[in-house]
Amino acid sequence: MNPRVKTAEPIPDYRLLLTFNNNEHKIFDVKPYLSKGIFTSLKDIKLFNSVKVFNGSILWPGDLDLCPDTLYEDSVEAE
Repeated sequence: MNPRVKTAEPIPDYRLLLTFNNNEHKIFDVKPYLSKGIFTSLKDIKLFNSVKVFNGSILWPGDLDLCPDTLYEDSVEAE
């Protein structure tokens, strides 16, 4: 099982700075999702910035979420 999200901070250009429960800090780019289905609503920066950590993953209002495995595997190390 991959690590789970401990903290999530929105950063410029529709990215998230994530800290995982193994203390890794990674950046996840949400831009590829902004043209897909329900995720198009995240183009609203106020909505995007309202991200919260929930059960080891992330959640936006309206039950928008992403799989914690996707968040870990598709993110890059933060510098």
